[in-house]
Amino acid sequence: MKPTSEKLNIAMLGHKRIPSNEGGVEVVVEALCARMAALGHSVTCYNRAGHHVSGAEYELAAGSVYRGIRLVTVPTLERKGYAAVVSSFFAAVRAAFGKYDVVHIHAEGPAFFSWLPKLLGKRVIVTVHGLDWQREKWNGGFASKFIHLGERSAVGFADEIIVLSENVRQYFQDTYGRATRFIPNGVGEPMVVRPRLIEEKWGLRKDGYILYLGRIVPEKGETYLIEAFKQVKTDKKLVIAGGSSDTECYMKELQALAAEDARILFTGFVQGQLKDELYSNAYVYTLPSDLEGMPLSLLEAMSYGNCCLVSDIPECAEVVEDKAVRFRKGNVEDLRERLQTLCDQPDIVAGYREHAAGFILNKYGWDDVVEKTLALYRQ
Repeated sequence: MKPTSEKLNIAMLGHKRIPSNEGGVEVVVEALCARMAALGHSVTCYNRAGHHVSGAEYELAAGSVYRGIRLVTVPTLERKGYAAVVSSFFAAVRAAFGKYDVVHIHAEGPAFFSWLPKLLGKRVIVTVHGLDWQREKWNGGFASKFIHLGERSAVGFADEIIVLSENVRQYFQDTYGRATRFIPNGVGEPMVVRPRLIEEKWGLRKDGYILYLGRIVPEKGETYLIEAFKQVKTDKKLVIAGGSSDTECYMKELQALAAEDARILFTGFVQGQLKDELYSNAYVYTLPSDLEGMPLSLLEAMSYGNCCLVSDIPECAEVVEDKAVRFRKGNVEDLRERLQTLCDQPDIVAGYREHAAGFILNKYGWDDVVEKTLALYRQ
C-alpha cells in the first residue's frame, strides 16, 4: 500500500487490549492499527485494564508503544457485563478530549458512547463486528439492553457504520433505514510449520486431528460438534482450542459432555507457535457456529490451506462460497455425516485444501481493508 501525504490522528477503542489474540476484535484492531501506523498515521489504542488471558508476561505497560501504536490503559470494573461498559466510557472521554481527527469504535456495546467524541467535533466511525445482543451469554440481562442502546447510538451519532457481512448490512437497512459500509476483515499469509510443540505437549501429529479454534461460547456451537464427533468412527482426535469468555460454566458443561471420549482434547487458550502449529497440521478445521459477525478464525484456517467444515449461516457462507464443506446449522446428525465422510475420504479433503489458501488470501487482503477504511476516515 502506498503512503498518503495527509496523515491522520486516530483513536481506537472498544477492544479489550492489544497486543492480544483474546478475540477476533483484538486481532482486527491490531492489524488495522499496525498497518496505519506503518503508513505514517498517528494511532492510539485505548486498552482495557486487566490481565491478559495468557498471563502477565504478555502484558505491556501503560504508555508503551507497540508496532508504532501508542497504548493507553483505561480503568474498568472486573464484573461480567460491566467491564466493557466502564472501560469504553473512560476511553470515549479520553478520545473526545484528545486531538484526534477520527475516533474509531469497535463493537455495539462501546458504540453507546459514540455521542461523546461526536459532541466534541470528532469524526466517529463504528465497526459492528456482529449483532452482539444476540449472544447467549448476554441474553436478557443488563448487557443485552446496553448493547441494543449502543446499536441505536451508533445509528444516531456515527458518521459511518462499518459492517462485516451482507446479513448485518440488511439488518441495519431494514431496522433503522440506515445505510452502512461493507468492509470485511482481512487475513495475512501465514507461515505453515511442522508439528513440534503440539506433538510434545499433546501428542498431536499432522492430519491426526480435527480442529476447532475460537472462543468457547454457546453461539459457536461446540456442543453440536462434541455430540456429533462422539458418533464418528475415526482414530483422529477432536481438538477444541480456545478460552472461555465470561462462560466458565459453559466450558465445564462441554468438558462433562466430552468426558467419556478420550479422543476429545481441550487445550485452553493458544497463541503464537502453538496456534500456528494447530492450524498448520489439522486434518479438517470446523466452525459449527449459530451466530457470527465475520469469523476471523475461519479466514485464518483457510489461509493455512485447511479443508473447512462450517455451518451454513450467511456469515460463514459469504466467506467460503464453494471452497468449503457446509452442514445445516444446529443439525447434529448432518454434522456427524459430514465429519464421517471427510474422515473416510481424504481425497475430498485434499481437493478443498488445494484451493483454500489462494482463494481466501486473494479475497480478503489486509492492505485493501486498510485502504478502504482510511478512505472512509477522510470522507
